[in-house]
Amino acid sequence: MGKIIKTPVISRQRLTRVELFAVLPLYIFTLVFVLGPLIYMLMLSFMSRSGAWGVASIFTLRNYRRIFEPIYLETFVQSTKLALLSTFLVILIGYPFGYFMARLGGKWRNRLMMFLIIPFWTSSLMRLYGWIIVFRANGVLDSILLSLGITGEPLKLLYTYPAVVTGMVYALSPFMIYSVYTSAEKLDWNLVEAARDLGASSFRAFCTVSFPLTMPGLFSGVVLTFIPSMGLYFIADILGGNKVVLVGNLIQEQLMKAHDWPFAASLSVVLMAMTSLFLYLYRRLTRSGELEGLV
Repeated sequence: MGKIIKTPVISRQRLTRVELFAVLPLYIFTLVFVLGPLIYMLMLSFMSRSGAWGVASIFTLRNYRRIFEPIYLETFVQSTKLALLSTFLVILIGYPFGYFMARLGGKWRNRLMMFLIIPFWTSSLMRLYGWIIVFRANGVLDSILLSLGITGEPLKLLYTYPAVVTGMVYALSPFMIYSVYTSAEKLDWNLVEAARDLGASSFRAFCTVSFPLTMPGLFSGVVLTFIPSMGLYFIADILGGNKVVLVGNLIQEQLMKAHDWPFAASLSVVLMAMTSLFLYLYRRLTRSGELEGLV
């Protein structure tokens, strides 16, 4: 009879310890650089301002009461409106782009993906400054409109609300495109063809088969678009000047100019709570089976 070779057996307890030491650096990093600053920001929001730069360890709710003042409350309302409008426009542009990109052949699909990736090779600030050349008086857009006879004089497009919306849509559209593309790429197109064979039109097949199956990608794109648009203050700074003020601009102003760190912390906590609520609703929607029920 052959000799039986016994292989060493690693106990479950030993394996658990190995796994613990493997993930320990991640836990330490999360505690120090994620959870720690969040706790500090929450504690700071309940403190009082002392002097020009100081903070007094005196518990107060005044920072949160100030948020309900009309000037600050209006900033939150305007930021939410801009985020909703930007997300809506990004859906109109990004969903068809990502959906039809998934239907292209490999050669053209790779080319489009490369065109979308190339702008990310440069700084986002540089790309936004490029829009100043487009929107400024007698700029690229003005020259085109004047040459076509659409306008008779230069337009004042820079430092306006539409300029900020355009910047938001430009910066956030790739996130929607790639989210929808990921879902559409996994779509079984035989189901669409089966719907067409059963007499459904192209539009009806899209509404009953393609759209429900790509809803997860659409919702992921909405999350990746709506949440950043609440705090992208540098876009409002560059393309909106001082005419469009978002919550991010307000937080920056309290930190850099007013030096009111407790109030800036309270604004950040409220903004974080709003985005967390949006994420919670998104997870409840996806976990409740409503997306699956559409399929």
